[in-house]
Amino acid sequence: MPDDKNTPADQGTEKKRRLSRRGRLIVLAVVVLAVVAAVVVPLVVVLGGKEATRSEKLVIPEGYRATQVYEAVDKALAVDGGTTKKAASKAHFTLPDAADDNPEGYLFPATYPVDKNTTPASLLSYMNNTANQRLKADHVTKGADTNGVSVYETVIIASIVQAEADTHEDMGKVARVIYNRLDQGMKLQMDSTINYALNRSTLDTSHADTRTDSPYNTYEHKGLPPTPIGNPGEDAIGAAIAPPKGDWLYFVTVAPGDTRFTDSYEEQKKNVEEFNSRQASAKE
Repeated sequence: MPDDKNTPADQGTEKKRRLSRRGRLIVLAVVVLAVVAAVVVPLVVVLGGKEATRSEKLVIPEGYRATQVYEAVDKALAVDGGTTKKAASKAHFTLPDAADDNPEGYLFPATYPVDKNTTPASLLSYMNNTANQRLKADHVTKGADTNGVSVYETVIIASIVQAEADTHEDMGKVARVIYNRLDQGMKLQMDSTINYALNRSTLDTSHADTRTDSPYNTYEHKGLPPTPIGNPGEDAIGAAIAPPKGDWLYFVTVAPGDTRFTDSYEEQKKNVEEFNSRQASAKE
């Protein structure tokens, strides 16, 4: 609502006052920016001087295969592809005799610091040392003894659990299936081990795939594969050392979040048929 009390002269004076206040604000803002700039520029210079030593982080996801770890390190350190793989062949890892100098399973998935002094060999050693610290813990060694397997075999089982389990809740049951099948002299028949042999990741395993000539083909060979098939994390290792009790011999993930465990082959066949039907529909 207009204020009729102000005369034209008063309005002009008021306008000047407003302009004067606005002008002072602008001047103040310029001064502040100048001060900020004076502070920021030295900071930029200082940070620039420390650019080369600034710490970065490399995250190795649970289940990564050694080949994937090598590629991740190459990228993190901005070195030529294949550099870390070559470094691994010359690295001095601490591994079980059964590993036969293969570090698969002993490059622990975690977040690692990376700076200008980091080399492929030093980073791989860090991962290997971390794995050994975790795997030498009492609960791991005691769990392995309780299950009648070695720590290395526990890591192999954990790596399969990591690759096969659809959810964290499924891990223990997958581990129990593995132990039950081993106890009964059954072949493990795990698609994940074939995927490892063929250097791929897929849900589709054909009959031809199950005839793959590889010691990692658990459709053809009884027992565990010769090495882990990836680098398992804490949860998978926990599942391998302390799986829940159960008679399950089979499982299939029919749909995300829907993994069905059973001790009945007939029920397993029905579940597999449903899985195959869903896969076929998804491709149409």
